[in-house]
Amino acid sequence: MGENHNLIEKERPSLRQIILFSLGQLGYSLASFSAINLLVFFYMPPETAGLESIFPQYIYTGAVFGVLTLLGVLNFGSRIFDAITDPMIAFWSDKSNYKLGKRKTMLLIASLPFALFSFLVFYPVSESFNINGYWLGFCLFALYLFMTMYTVPYNALISELGHQKEDRLRISTAISLTWALGFVIGNLAYSLPYLFVSNFGYSESSAFQLVVGIFAIFSFFCLLSPVIFLDEHKYAVQNSNETNWRISLKMVMRDKNFRIFYLADTIFWFSLNMIQIGIAYYVTLVFEMDKSMATTFMMLAFFSSLALYYPIGKLAKRFGKKKVILSSLICFAFTFLMLFLVDYLPNISGVLFYVLALGASFPLGVMGILPNALIADIIHDSKDAREQSLSGMYYAIRNMMTKFGISLANLVFPSLLLLGNSIDNPFGVKLSALVAMVFCIVGWFVLKQFKEPSTT
Repeated sequence: MGENHNLIEKERPSLRQIILFSLGQLGYSLASFSAINLLVFFYMPPETAGLESIFPQYIYTGAVFGVLTLLGVLNFGSRIFDAITDPMIAFWSDKSNYKLGKRKTMLLIASLPFALFSFLVFYPVSESFNINGYWLGFCLFALYLFMTMYTVPYNALISELGHQKEDRLRISTAISLTWALGFVIGNLAYSLPYLFVSNFGYSESSAFQLVVGIFAIFSFFCLLSPVIFLDEHKYAVQNSNETNWRISLKMVMRDKNFRIFYLADTIFWFSLNMIQIGIAYYVTLVFEMDKSMATTFMMLAFFSSLALYYPIGKLAKRFGKKKVILSSLICFAFTFLMLFLVDYLPNISGVLFYVLALGASFPLGVMGILPNALIADIIHDSKDAREQSLSGMYYAIRNMMTKFGISLANLVFPSLLLLGNSIDNPFGVKLSALVAMVFCIVGWFVLKQFKEPSTT
């Protein structure tokens, strides 16, 4: 009854409101891109003749406990902390009743520190490896805390603004576009610093830091867009949550169908993060190209994925979201297999490089649009979620498992580099592609067990 009453009072969000809301995702995408995708490149750059002196050594880069690296351990530990805080922040957001808005208040609190720490993780403060290690650890933990404070309430709004299935798909498509745009802008970090080096005499490291700082400032203003322009009281359908956080967590976790989905989604994000972290290594060590071609690869992949958004939406309506996601996992697995076997495949004038970029575009497009819309469908299909305000908790659990997949990739990839991270021995870099392929195949088998909701 409460849901129907809210649906009568609340208006469907206009296209303008959806666009302004989606700018928050652009800010999140760009602010998180640097820490998630550029950290390994900055602190453990590929060992080739052209890249040996790009950045000074700021932290200890040798093996820790035999098979791990300090950077991998810090990344993994901070992301696990990030994942653990998801349910608690989700409960805080679900339970809140701020005048500014149930979700908008937390977005406001998190915006500035989220953007600030996305820059500070690339700003070592000492010549001592130990001090820089502690500083990096502190900045990573702070970054992911405030990132969670932003993303949990933001994602909850997808379901609360999407009163109908069509609205949820529109919102999911809009934020996927802005996420992709943020990702494309972030990849300019491989080539844009050259402008400051060649024209203004910056060192490679200071030019890189300047670019990341510009990204942080731009992302801050984007993060504020939903806070300033979204009328949450007018458009968002929100019920009160009278349970404690443990009960809310149990109510979400007992949804078996949702458990299957987030497990498959976690596996996909592990594989995606392997290619995001590794693109500069694949370009320089596997294809033996300049590092700036990493920007070319990711731009080609993401602009191609944008071109596929409309047909992907059509395919999802005709065949269902599950079948389209399954096909994307197979496509992604095949792309990783080709990357692993690149030495045995014809590569006339670098054609294979572009073929792989195009091959990655379909899974990137599918996973950019469909998962958020599918979770919103699951929420609207759940009796518990309809009766209680559990949107934040659903997305928090999904975020928690996604971050576990990302943190695992951040732990595994640097460790694989210990097996070969040079032009003479790129074995560790190639092995990362094979590992990602296996994870894609496992994710396909997991998702096969998922039953797609028939919410209307």
